[in-house]
Amino acid sequence: MLVQLLTAAAEAESNEAGTTALLVGGGIMAFFLLALLVTVSYTNVGRRHDAHAEVSDTHRQHSNKHGHH
Repeated sequence: MLVQLLTAAAEAESNEAGTTALLVGGGIMAFFLLALLVTVSYTNVGRRHDAHAEVSDTHRQHSNKHGHH
């Protein structure tokens, strides 16, 4: 739908620079709207399960035991 509106605007205008600006701006806006929808769709992933304590892994290279000398 956005592409059809932009092409109709391109045919109606004789100003080539204005049409290019609308196409570029519309494309960027469409990209960020798509990125927004993807981001919002992944918000439920972290809410599926309750948080639990991390299991101690002895094979970890950095054990994160700060302050326990």
